[in-house]
Amino acid sequence: MVRASEVSEGTLTRPENAVLVIGTRGSPLALAQAHETKRRLIEAHPELANEGAIEISVINTSGDMFLDKALADIGGKGLFTKEIDRAQLDGAVDIAVHSMKDVPTWLPEGISLPCMLPREDTRDVFISFKANSLEELPPGSVIGSASLRRQSQILAKCPTLKVENFRGNVQSRLRKLKEGVVDATLLAYAGLSRMDMTENITRILEIDEMLPAVAQGAIGITVRTGDVKMMKFLEPLNHHETKICVDCERAFLEKLDGSCRTPIAGQAVIGTDGILRFRGLVAKPDGSVVHETKREGKPEDAVALGADAGIELKAKIGDDFFN
Repeated sequence: MVRASEVSEGTLTRPENAVLVIGTRGSPLALAQAHETKRRLIEAHPELANEGAIEISVINTSGDMFLDKALADIGGKGLFTKEIDRAQLDGAVDIAVHSMKDVPTWLPEGISLPCMLPREDTRDVFISFKANSLEELPPGSVIGSASLRRQSQILAKCPTLKVENFRGNVQSRLRKLKEGVVDATLLAYAGLSRMDMTENITRILEIDEMLPAVAQGAIGITVRTGDVKMMKFLEPLNHHETKICVDCERAFLEKLDGSCRTPIAGQAVIGTDGILRFRGLVAKPDGSVVHETKREGKPEDAVALGADAGIELKAKIGDDFFN
């Protein structure tokens, strides 16, 4: 069962008979991720298949309420998590399912992040009814995107294009594109794949063309710190390789003090040779300056590799780079 909840002080109550309550945002993508988590929980713990054992509680977040403004102008990534964190700490939900790219590098006291599901394809996709690629769009064409990471990389490659704020769920963005509000948009392949909407893709952008967001394509699950029962439920769901790579990327982001206010990208992968390879990028929003770095090493050194890459770029750009 899915319950919709407006979270203000004290309004969200826990379902009485539920063994486990999942907290999530209410977008179609967020719900798809919550149901995927529920399916995996039941697969790992058959006793949770009983009716009402797992409940999904939909929580409206600040990030969902101000769709006419860029995230950078209203507080950044934490807007998608703080109401869910509050419900979790209050005991109204037991675990919370997040798109990891929306989760700040700091977690509230009392919240832990022990589990990540297997990562989806991390690439971005180009969608347009007017061209097959960014390069084919005529000068002055408008790209709809709320991501400064995408904006900076688009303008670095195609400075004659324009990028305008373009928020909302996947369905609303595609509708606006069809209505001609913008000429093209970029979305994450992972989200389209999880909702069986890949038929809308014009072209998949390779990593060398558009470096993904830190933690793109990864689903993370948080618990209350010390909640042994929930930790045991989640233990068989954790995908070790995904967590290693995302931890590397988030360490890079943390050293740069990254948020939705800063154009930062990062990708870590573990090759068939067992070596972890990381690429990181930081840029000015207008794409006029782009700095990149790379690291490789043992997966067990993932956090140190990501942090070192972040320290390098932080020193290179200085304190006034984004001013």
